[in-house]
Amino acid sequence: MTSTPAQQVLDRLDDLRDELESFYRDLHEHPELSHQERRTAAAVADRLEKTGFAVTTGVGGTGVVGVLRNGDGPTVLLRADMDALPVKEATALPYASTAVAKDGDTDVPVMHACGHDVHVTALTGAAALLAAGRDHWHGTLVALFQPAEEVADGARGMLDDGLATIVGSVDVALAQHVLPLPAGTVATRPGPVLSAADSMRITLHGRGAHGSAPQAAVDPVVMASMIVVRLQTVVSREVAPTEPAVLTVGSIRAGSKSNVIGDEAVLELNTRTYHEDTRRAVLDAIRRIATAESEASGAPEPPDFELYDRFPATTNDPEVTGRVTAAFQDFFGDEWSELPLQSASEDFSDIPNELGIPYSYWGIGGIDPDTYAAAEKEGKVAQKIPVNHSPTFAPVVRPTLDRGTQAMVVAALAYLGPPPAS
Repeated sequence: MTSTPAQQVLDRLDDLRDELESFYRDLHEHPELSHQERRTAAAVADRLEKTGFAVTTGVGGTGVVGVLRNGDGPTVLLRADMDALPVKEATALPYASTAVAKDGDTDVPVMHACGHDVHVTALTGAAALLAAGRDHWHGTLVALFQPAEEVADGARGMLDDGLATIVGSVDVALAQHVLPLPAGTVATRPGPVLSAADSMRITLHGRGAHGSAPQAAVDPVVMASMIVVRLQTVVSREVAPTEPAVLTVGSIRAGSKSNVIGDEAVLELNTRTYHEDTRRAVLDAIRRIATAESEASGAPEPPDFELYDRFPATTNDPEVTGRVTAAFQDFFGDEWSELPLQSASEDFSDIPNELGIPYSYWGIGGIDPDTYAAAEKEGKVAQKIPVNHSPTFAPVVRPTLDRGTQAMVVAALAYLGPPPAS
């Protein structure tokens, strides 16, 4: 039986596995916050240069772009994010992070609680394997390592810093994320896959007074409370039942003492939506409700609204995803599955959207299969399986790194293909 280009390229994975696993453990032990990924970026650039990529560093601050040209053919962009989170690790792994970094003026613990160390390792592995296996494909490979995904401005920063000029004309962009699914599995989904996210800060203006004289006040605590209750109707009564959406009020701040009615309350909330018209409708409803309640309360001035931490929706191109899915089904067999709709958010799509190219984004599992199966049998996956951003989220090294590396290679070769016959 004739082996495929993917099988031929991946034949070298056995020789690279120990080095990749060592690299992964080092990344996990030395995480870096958004816009601080200097050590990670330097290690990535060094690896790309050693395998023959033309490397540009400092893109958007700490971003790294490697370009490997291998004759005529399509250009495929593979992306990995590099940043970690201000989370104190509680995995008890021998390579657990004890790192501390400055987040503004505050010292915070740092952990790769979202698995970006898996993404970086898998892409460096795929880049090395494709560089070594150039006889089995043709075209141009772009390996892009993005900073600051967690704060939603890393992709935009790279674009603003001339990414389009660095990479030239690109045909397709591909990315992946490790998820709380059984390790060894890969999962794809056409169309909407990750939600858009918007955080909003609402400042309500009241009139302060003594707690014994409420008639002299416009109480912002009561105003905020009424708004929170009414906001629960936005999704349940203003969004179609067939359209997924989430609205969470995560923070209320008001007052300073039990017998003092303050003059201000601040709400912070977050929305998740999948389509732009729903996104606009939900945000408009929030503004309408807060403004109306302020007016009904006799507030001295209308509320202030501030949008921040805004992530675009990730909507996979059906044709690209179909092509990647077929390649995964052929290579991984029963280890492929359909990815459920995710309510998490990403800024990856900013890159292909700006470049005007189609893209696909898939998931790989990172949880020990036996542990996952036991939790599933009990019907307690949500309770017993750590999720991304948890202090106990720790993808198992094997086979997670293998699958992540293989998936990047297989997806890239679905486009780069074999070289033309001589």
